[in-house]
Amino acid sequence: MPDGFEQNKIALIGVPSSAGARKVGQEQAPRSLRVAGLLERLRSSGHEVVDLGDLTQISYAPDEQNPRAQNLALVLGVINDVSVAVDSALEQHAWPLIIGGDCTITIGVLAALRKQFTSLGMVYLDGDVDLNTPETTPSGIFDGMVLAHVLGKGDKRLSQFGSQSPLLEERNITLFGYSPDAGGIDPVEIEQLQETWMAKYPLDDIKADVRSSAERALRDLESRTEHFLVHFDVDVIDFDDFPAVDVPHRPGLTLKQAEEALNVFLGSRKVVGLVVTEFNAGMDSDGKIARRLSEIIQATLANLA
Repeated sequence: MPDGFEQNKIALIGVPSSAGARKVGQEQAPRSLRVAGLLERLRSSGHEVVDLGDLTQISYAPDEQNPRAQNLALVLGVINDVSVAVDSALEQHAWPLIIGGDCTITIGVLAALRKQFTSLGMVYLDGDVDLNTPETTPSGIFDGMVLAHVLGKGDKRLSQFGSQSPLLEERNITLFGYSPDAGGIDPVEIEQLQETWMAKYPLDDIKADVRSSAERALRDLESRTEHFLVHFDVDVIDFDDFPAVDVPHRPGLTLKQAEEALNVFLGSRKVVGLVVTEFNAGMDSDGKIARRLSEIIQATLANLA
């Protein structure tokens, strides 16, 4: 683990929120992963786990009064609570593992990490790129606007959340596994991708050899930043392999490929946290997918250096 963390000490934080999502179900994910034995799996792997519990459950509801910025107040409340929880983990010198919940929670995680790590980056392992703003969004759903707000764009209450804006510079972000052919990336986002300084590793460029691509991406990111967060949005996985997400992606990474990529990124001495988002446990009636996801989290966190 990087300096500042106690060896093998992980803080588990559950964020049962679908405030920034487009339907209910993601708020059930932390409980589902706990039922699947995530905590016990981590401890059986030799980690000391500080269980900080689950935050207050928040469920999505249509916000007809704000069609281009749905549930903003709820999203802000959740990311504030997330930031406080990550602060607590860092105060205990514990490496934060945050299980969501929709992907807006990453804004709160970054806000907390920026207080301790001045040179901070992020691997954005996601089927989409989330570069919309309330001005460009076709849906008004904030989980499609996460990176835009991390980069200081969009609604000021989100883009200026935390001690500084932007939370991250483009050159310190690596996009990995996004799938333009899946149809979830809007034309305005495609235009931004053409102009961005973010490192780009789209699905077509990495699927032949995901591990080597991840190793190349890691070397590049490590050369530009001292520490980084891994954002793992499970919709980066092909829907046929992981049929429990709000936005299906076909094509996407296989489960095995996603695990390979995580193994590489979480093996770095510079990684300072993992956020797991967008698992809709309401679509996993028998808990089978939750058990598989908990196995992947356990296996990849075994690589923490």
